[in-house]
Amino acid sequence: MFISDLFKSKKTVWSFEIFPPKPTADLSGIKATVAALADLKPDYVSVTCSAGGSGNSRTNEIADMLLDDYGILPLAHLTCINSTKDEIRASLKQLHGDGVENILALRGDRVQGAAPSPDFAHADELVRFIRSEGYDFDIAGACYPEGHPESRDLIEDINNLKRKVDAGVTHLNTQLFYDNDDFFRFRDMLAVAGIDVPVQAGIMPLVKKTTVDRTVGLTGAKIPAKISRMVARFYDDPDSLMQAGIAYATDQIVDLISAGVDGVHLYVMNNAAVARAITDNVSSLLAGVNK
Repeated sequence: MFISDLFKSKKTVWSFEIFPPKPTADLSGIKATVAALADLKPDYVSVTCSAGGSGNSRTNEIADMLLDDYGILPLAHLTCINSTKDEIRASLKQLHGDGVENILALRGDRVQGAAPSPDFAHADELVRFIRSEGYDFDIAGACYPEGHPESRDLIEDINNLKRKVDAGVTHLNTQLFYDNDDFFRFRDMLAVAGIDVPVQAGIMPLVKKTTVDRTVGLTGAKIPAKISRMVARFYDDPDSLMQAGIAYATDQIVDLISAGVDGVHLYVMNNAAVARAITDNVSSLLAGVNK
């Protein structure tokens, strides 16, 4: 099933993102996480690439596991910044052979010391290549409500995004954000630019110190005063930070659903307990809008 078809039948799509274990790790931990997430009945689950953008093979393995062992619709991330056409072609062949029909096409993060791709510089080039290979994949793309950090401004970034959509992207997942007004402004700008594919809002709950220190620092996401106060107050109180982070994410999601968001993509960082808490908080709303 194509994920883009979900947006035709549901007013609000609900999904999770997980990351694969290290290449040398066994699968027991990720299997336990996926089993717990399966109980929450997400519309789909996306699988990121390995840490640092190094390779897609474990991503493909977990995507296949989601589909075959748990009956969960997978969205496999595919990066191109350090890949050749032959390597991408091999990944496409593997995914197609495993029955995985949905790909999130990404340039990927720059990795210090890694050789740049001789074939790809941007995600729109990857999208065109996937389309040219003859497989019938549904292709998602990434977008940035606050603008990509390498773009001069949001206008330039949206122009680049339009090229990606014109290349064959059928729906978009946003980078994490913590101010819904940024998302609403971005959504309006997409409409003006003629980008009319569904846009899922990416939400990452700030529930751990490591999330605050590492993830937000890497993405450069704006931190509103409300959440700065929350982090400052509960930074050294893990239980309270967890509770406050879940509450803030829930509040964000309620506001997004109220504003008619196409979907919510929850970055759960392989924490099924957080996914369950937030899903339980908004399940009646999701059921109401999708009935």
